[in-house]
Amino acid sequence: MKKESRMEYVESVYKRYRESSKPSKTKILDELCEVCKYNRKYAIFKLRQLPNKGKPRAGPKRKRSKKYNHQVLAVIEKVWKAANYPWSLRLKEILRLWLPWIRKHYRTSPEIEAKLLSISPSTIDRALKDKKIKLKRRLYGRTKPGTLLRHKIPVRTDTWDVKRPGFLEADLVPHSGESSFGEFIFSLNLTDILSSWVETQAVMGKGQAGVVSAIEKLSGRVPFKVLGLDSDNGSEFINYHLFSWCEKKEIQFTRSRPYKKDDNAHIEQKNWTHVRKFMGWDRYDTQKALEAMNDLYDNELCLFMNLFQPSVKLQKVIRKGSRKKRVYDNPQTPLDRLVSSKHGDKEKIAEFVALRESMDPFSLSERLNEKLEHIWSLAHYRPTTPDKKKREKEKIDGLSPAEKETLESIAQVFGITVYVRPRKDGDLVAIRHG
Repeated sequence: MKKESRMEYVESVYKRYRESSKPSKTKILDELCEVCKYNRKYAIFKLRQLPNKGKPRAGPKRKRSKKYNHQVLAVIEKVWKAANYPWSLRLKEILRLWLPWIRKHYRTSPEIEAKLLSISPSTIDRALKDKKIKLKRRLYGRTKPGTLLRHKIPVRTDTWDVKRPGFLEADLVPHSGESSFGEFIFSLNLTDILSSWVETQAVMGKGQAGVVSAIEKLSGRVPFKVLGLDSDNGSEFINYHLFSWCEKKEIQFTRSRPYKKDDNAHIEQKNWTHVRKFMGWDRYDTQKALEAMNDLYDNELCLFMNLFQPSVKLQKVIRKGSRKKRVYDNPQTPLDRLVSSKHGDKEKIAEFVALRESMDPFSLSERLNEKLEHIWSLAHYRPTTPDKKKREKEKIDGLSPAEKETLESIAQVFGITVYVRPRKDGDLVAIRHG
């Protein structure tokens, strides 16, 4: 059979093939392969190449009963909000960890509790998909590199592979709003690599002495001895104040490569989960805001994130062609990771364990949100800038009528604004601004 004849036969079979049932399609394919001497897969390929003019027959819809009713999903949504919108894999562990308090607050039945413990992370994602879209926001940064002591502070080029807590990454998160003019508050963030324990302190500006004082305060609050400190290349960290303090405390001080944020991936992630998700991107530049933020960082937020919020750690990345599959360990809270590591200050760790057993995470979340509402009310949306009216008064005041007329004509011809500034000798100098 010629090629043209084969194509005509395939086209004649196509319509009948599309409208047939599955058993009939098998017979048609057998007939097509016998007539045209095609391989079965090649015959299917030729049929798929033809344009689909007719609509395929709609098969019966598969009816599936819903395993998780609205009562189960409502509890999951409430816990998700109380836990500050965690990832589904972490939320599944939170449902297990918070179950005694869930039972107390929502009076769940044994059947609902069993479903809460059996639901998968992918099902949680589907249930919360619409609500997650509303929570996305952008992240900005204002870190500037410094130059002091770079030759004395080594660059950490290897990956973190620590077996005990105490190795910290540090960074500053600015709360400048839409403008970096003037002095505003920064959040100093420290995170432990092994346990993911995070401590945060608000400082006014990023002066070197203030940052070192905040680091010294936070290092005395963590339930383990600080062994190492890694930062970016900002001048707030790369200075003699912090360098001499680390030498005095016998702390290994390293820095990342310039302009390589991936070197500080741990603290960059905590900047989002522990600062931005709570404080947002508004401007805070008053003493009241500083005190309110530190009150939250020192109490509710520290306990909520370190005692009741499980996190996951990346174990390995598996490549399958152009895709990557990331494998994580089981979700654990920073406190549980410290307990399992068998390192750190045992007395402080035991105090935190007893404190967690006596606290209600839902009540803690309510107090945290109340303090956040107060902090948000202290935000300044418009930073203080030089008064434009004062500058306008300086335009051409104090000049003679002839000088004013000359300057006004120059401004009109060139399309500029003329300002006048006094010199030390008392004469007035015309300054042109485009």
